Amino acid sequence: MQESFPELGVVREDCIEMSWIQSVLYFFGIPLDSPENLLNRTITKTYVKFTSNYVQTPIPANGIEGIWKFYYEKEGEYSEVIMFPYGGRMAEIPESETPYPHRNSLFSLSHELYWQEEEAQNTEKYLNWSSRIYNYLTPYVENSPRASYYNYRDLDLGVNNNYGNTSYAQASVWGLKYFKNNFDRLVRVKTDVDPNNFFRNEQSFPPLDSRFTYVDED
Repeated sequence: MQESFPELGVVREDCIEMSWIQSVLYFFGIPLDSPENLLNRTITKTYVKFTSNYVQTPIPANGIEGIWKFYYEKEGEYSEVIMFPYGGRMAEIPESETPYPHRNSLFSLSHELYWQEEEAQNTEKYLNWSSRIYNYLTPYVENSPRASYYNYRDLDLGVNNNYGNTSYAQASVWGLKYFKNNFDRLVRVKTDVDPNNFFRNEQSFPPLDSRFTYVDED
């Protein structure tokens, strides 16, 4: 770190060597010496909102300062910003080689926002916080189209119809953000494998031949 990123000022005392299971504890704020807490199966209702972006060029210092300001707000108290560096072997694989296309990015930039059941009445405030930071990042992230990570599904990017058919054009609103030009190939695979759209959700690929009508079991 001192050779590659000396500006961070990282020293050995800042680092903690740990096992994989300890990293799980650390990520969720559980003391490292209490792995037995992972056996606790008490379910508490937690609301979560994920947004993700991809960065192609370094974000300037003033842009980073603007991001931190969001985290000083009350709604950002239990939120996280996650950056995964890209490049290396990943960037050597062509975007069209696998469904995942975001291989030439500098890094991914994701925001995870949490709030508890007792704050359910403030849900709109938390969602507004998420929307504001997402909009703030617009000048600093990939925008042709705006790119996102499918495993952090974000229904604000667009959804399929609850009833009736969903057109290719409608699904491409969210599909191109996740899969870029691979979206077209994935839709064609869907058309071959599941032409009647039996397997579907808010952001599932629509088959090209949509001569069927969904049946709502409810």
